Amino acid sequence: MSESDDLFIREDPIFVNKELLEISHLPDEDRIVGRDEEISQLANAVNPAIFGQSPSNVLIYGKTGTGKSLCAKYISGRLVDTAKEEDVDATFAYVDCAQDGTETQAVQTIADTVNTTDTDIYIPDKGISTATYYKRLWKILDGQYDVVLVILDEIDKLEDDAILMQLSRAGEAGKIEDCKIGVMGISNKIKYKDRMDERVKSSLCEREFVFPPYDANQLNDIMEARSDAFHEGVLEEGVIPRAAALAAREHGDARKAIDILRYAGEIAQSTNAKTVSEEFVVQARERAETDRFRELLSGSTPHSRYVLQALTILSLNHTEDDSENAGFRTTRIYEVYEEICRQENSDALSLRRVRDLLKEHAFLDVIEQTRHSGGSAEGSYTEHTLLEEPDVVQNVLADTID
Repeated sequence: MSESDDLFIREDPIFVNKELLEISHLPDEDRIVGRDEEISQLANAVNPAIFGQSPSNVLIYGKTGTGKSLCAKYISGRLVDTAKEEDVDATFAYVDCAQDGTETQAVQTIADTVNTTDTDIYIPDKGISTATYYKRLWKILDGQYDVVLVILDEIDKLEDDAILMQLSRAGEAGKIEDCKIGVMGISNKIKYKDRMDERVKSSLCEREFVFPPYDANQLNDIMEARSDAFHEGVLEEGVIPRAAALAAREHGDARKAIDILRYAGEIAQSTNAKTVSEEFVVQARERAETDRFRELLSGSTPHSRYVLQALTILSLNHTEDDSENAGFRTTRIYEVYEEICRQENSDALSLRRVRDLLKEHAFLDVIEQTRHSGGSAEGSYTEHTLLEEPDVVQNVLADTID
């Protein structure tokens, strides 16, 4: 290859600002679509904070991709700016509980986020006790701020309620005197509150909000608001309506809808097409589902994948007379799992351990578990239903197992 040959695209013919289509991108106010009422309600709940008073603690529920995290971060950012105009020192800390699920990890993340160069307090990544992290956090808050909002995203992934107890009762327990703390918990599990400690529930759950899935019109508006990620004239007329209709019919998930739009552009890019057409949307939808599920399975153990493969095989082989979302008993899944282990020359785990692995998949919303009563003859039993498309799961598992 000569030096004059270009390995890289010097001028992207499809995208002008691809960042607008990244999940991590926090859009400006004019790009947040379909959540005016929810934003107003959240603002009302935390409004006292702009005067240095205690904001309400809130729990936000809703399916993935319904704008929960987006709105929580947006409101928190606006709160900090508005409080500053009132001479109130406010800040917020964001914790991804799927990543920082232990009490120690969560309090370290909060302390590190709110720490500033104005303090001489050191927050190491590790190496000190949980109690020491708390002591340093309280010192930072009382010394630097009037109000702090703590966003606990995917709060249901926390190992226990310990940090919720600490945050919600810090003032009452005398651990902080000058700073007020508000907690925003975010979960896609509507029944999360049922498993909370009663003491935490009484002090934390002041306000609750449910974010409904987006409809096709809202998804259309969301993608239109980010259409300037593409060069003018690149998107064919029916692309966004088609992507919105697909996403609304299947899940109402804005993240997935935006993923589909981005992937459609990447397909056009890779095929040297001059425009993004509707046919690319269908291909992009399949790619988005596969990539999302592959990321979900990344890091899982071989036997965790074998168990899921067993349920996938059963789901693919169920007859037309079965229900659309066929559920299978643990013992039936275990039989297929044992056969997979034999094929892989691996010793099978116990039935009890396989039950645990199925629970882990249910926790990740890969499968759904339903408890049934078989009467006096059979007793109670659990059925497991695959929530993902079996074909998608099969393709991803084929890559990861091979």
